[in-house]
Amino acid sequence: MTFTYQVLVHTPVWVFALLAYLIWQGVQAMQPRTTPIWRALIVPVVFIVWGISRIGFGHQDSAWPLIAWGGSALALLPIGVLTPRPFDVDHKTGEIVRPGDAFALIRNLVVFSLQYTVGVISAIDAGDRALAVIVGRSISGATAGYFIGSTIALLIAYRSKRAADV
Repeated sequence: MTFTYQVLVHTPVWVFALLAYLIWQGVQAMQPRTTPIWRALIVPVVFIVWGISRIGFGHQDSAWPLIAWGGSALALLPIGVLTPRPFDVDHKTGEIVRPGDAFALIRNLVVFSLQYTVGVISAIDAGDRALAVIVGRSISGATAGYFIGSTIALLIAYRSKRAADV
């Protein structure tokens, strides 16, 4: 209990705000909705930035964490590209019309949990941190790669659907 308490007490406030925002976005995504393209890009950009921020250039003794990050990003980028979420485009406003589903909530919570766990592991001074650092960079790279891929897929599909309107 004290370990959990210490982890929560030392968690920055912005992390709880981010969690609340991701839950709110996920719950909203369970209902059909219409949003501007820029709003549809907020969550992917948050996770891309969070994933890239964990690279830690110049903070490691070997290249393995960077290799793990890059390899994981390259491995999951195609999954993001090849598994786009369905949507239509409102021909009058240009906004995205998405059906409701629980995918976004589940995805947000899984990715947040993995990233949060990586942050906690990185903050704890374990005896052998090398494996934890490599696993952490792999998760961060996979997160960034997936969301870069899904952003690419979203933008390509949006552009082609908008072009079909003309």
